Amino acid sequence: MSLTDKAITRIREMIQSGELPPGAKLPPEQQLASDLGLSRNLMREAVKALVVARVLEIRRGDGTYVTSLEPALLLEGLSSAVELLQGDTLLELTEVRRLFEPIATGLAASRISEDALADVRGHLDAMRRARDDVELLNEHDVAFHRAVIAAAGNATLATLLDGISSRTVRARVWRGLVDDNAGDRTVAEHEAIYAALLARDSPLAEAASLIHVSTTEQWLRQHLRSSKATEAGPRDDQGAAGT
Repeated sequence: MSLTDKAITRIREMIQSGELPPGAKLPPEQQLASDLGLSRNLMREAVKALVVARVLEIRRGDGTYVTSLEPALLLEGLSSAVELLQGDTLLELTEVRRLFEPIATGLAASRISEDALADVRGHLDAMRRARDDVELLNEHDVAFHRAVIAAAGNATLATLLDGISSRTVRARVWRGLVDDNAGDRTVAEHEAIYAALLARDSPLAEAASLIHVSTTEQWLRQHLRSSKATEAGPRDDQGAAGT
């Protein structure tokens, strides 16, 4: 562990112990460095790293503070990382989504408010009207699922799922589904999720969500397999046999 990493660890320990709770102002740099037995340069580097991680924030002319440490803040970099994933790693991502999203949807069915239900219905109606507009379909698809997951009432789960539900991957899947004339079927899967939410039926909502996420995973798996086959090109079996 580098000296900077040790400085980061010391500050994190102060936060975890409650010595520096969310919203607390850090002591002046020189005092904090002295208290922790570190140089000011090391302290400065540690603070910079924790600012990037959204654990600390610098308020110009005021000082350095611990952030709210809310999930949406600490995990907001997840979606940016997800957008860079490629190939089989995307399949791992859809597996993670398949593990979490149906459970969250089941929770939402037992907790969703009338206002949240109306919000979900609004995005579903918009998806029906935009069956041939991939960009608009994708926009309301993201909003539909975000509203459903938010209704589960678990901010950490909502942030994680929002982070791994890449807009780029969703858009790619929607384009493929529309091109394959499977868009109507996928809209129907959203309708099934909404119907289960409306009935406040948690097991049915979980099952409907599982079917929907599995459809996405199946399409992506086939698409990646097809792409690999295209990249590999046709095999020259005759030439291979002759060598």
